[in-house]
Amino acid sequence: MNELELKYGCNPNQKPSKIYMSDGSDLPITVLSGKPSYINFLDALNGWQLVKELKEATGLPAAASFKHVSPAGVAVGLPLSPVLKKIYWVEDMGELSPLACAYARARGADRMSSFGDYISLSDICDEDTAKIIKREVSDGVIAPGYTPEALDILKSKKNGNYNVILIDPEYTPEPVEKKQVYGVTFEQGRNEIKIDREVLENRVTENKEIPEAAEIDLIISLITLKYTQSNSVCYTKNGQAIGIGAGQQSRVHCTRLAGSKADNWYLRQAQKVLELPFLDDIRRADRDNAIDVYIGEDDMDVLADGRWEQVFKEKPPVFSREEKRQWLDQLTDVSLGSDAFFPFGDNIDRAYKSGVKYVVQPGGSVRDDQVIETCNKYGMVMAFNGIRLFHH
Repeated sequence: MNELELKYGCNPNQKPSKIYMSDGSDLPITVLSGKPSYINFLDALNGWQLVKELKEATGLPAAASFKHVSPAGVAVGLPLSPVLKKIYWVEDMGELSPLACAYARARGADRMSSFGDYISLSDICDEDTAKIIKREVSDGVIAPGYTPEALDILKSKKNGNYNVILIDPEYTPEPVEKKQVYGVTFEQGRNEIKIDREVLENRVTENKEIPEAAEIDLIISLITLKYTQSNSVCYTKNGQAIGIGAGQQSRVHCTRLAGSKADNWYLRQAQKVLELPFLDDIRRADRDNAIDVYIGEDDMDVLADGRWEQVFKEKPPVFSREEKRQWLDQLTDVSLGSDAFFPFGDNIDRAYKSGVKYVVQPGGSVRDDQVIETCNKYGMVMAFNGIRLFHH
C-alpha cells in the first residue's frame, strides 16, 4: 500500500489528509486495528525512531510515551523496584518482561503528561506489555511485531477501535528528508548522528568519573533529546527519563520545567505519598491528578474540607515544603543532557537541586568556563560532546 487516507490533519478543518510514499514504494507500516490520526502517525514514527536507536545503543528493550510530537517518557527494560511498581500502578501484575518494565517506566515517569499517549516499542509487543497498555488511557501503539496474545488484548481495547500499527523494522528512509511550510519546501539530510559512549569522552570538569549506569542514562538523555521539540533538556536516572523539558524558548526554563518533573517523580516515592488513603473506587486518572496536586504548591485544592472527601478515605496530613525539600535532598546521581549548550551556570545551579551529578552538552558557549566552574563547585562531571540536537 502506497498511501493511506486520514480523517483530517492536525485539526478537523484541515482536509484532505493522507500519508504516502512519494517514491511510489509501499508504506513501511500496516494498521492492524483502529484508524490512527495525522498526529498519531507523527508521534508513532518519531517514537519508533527513538526506541529503535535506544535499543541499538544500549542492547536493552526500549519504550517511549509520546504526546504532541515530543516524548513524555522514555525508558529501557530494567527491573522495577517494589516502590517503582507501586508508583507506576503495576504492583499487582507480578514479574514483568523487560519490555513491559520499559513501558511501565516510560508511562510512569510523568503520568500527567502521558495521559492519552502514543506508545512506541522497540521489540515485539508481548502479553505483559499489552496488559499494561490495556489498563491505561492511550491513543495507540507502534511496534515491529505483536504476539497473538498481545494483539488479541490490544484489539479488544476501546471496543476494538484502539490504534495498533505494525512497523517494518528493516525499513530505511531516504537520506534526505523534505517538508513544506507555507508552500515552501524545506530539504535537509536526516540526522543520522550516532550516539554512544564515545560522545562522553571529552570530560571537561575536575571530576571525570562516570559509572557505567550513568553512561547509559546520559545516552538515554541524548537519544531522547534527538526526538524532542527544541529547546529541550532531559533528566535521567536508572535507565529512564524522569523529567523532560520540551519546546521552551529559554534553556533555563527547560531546565526548571524538566527539574520540576524530576522532583515530582521522586516526591511520589516519599512514604507520605505512598500511604495516601485513596477511596477504593477512585479512577486511575483522578488518583494521578490528586497526587500531582498534593505534592505541588496548591495542595489545599485537594486537602480543603469538601475536597478531600471526594478522593480520600480520611484527610491526609500536609506534605510541608520543608519535608519535601528534605526528601528531595536524598535524590542523587541524576544525569542531565541538553540539546544545545548551557549559556549560563544558572542551569547547573537548578539541576543540582534535583540531584544531578552527571551532565552532557555540546559546549561552545562564550561562558563555558563559568558553566564548568559551577559544575566543579558541586563536584559534577560534565562532558562536552560537540553535538547539537535541535529537532523541529
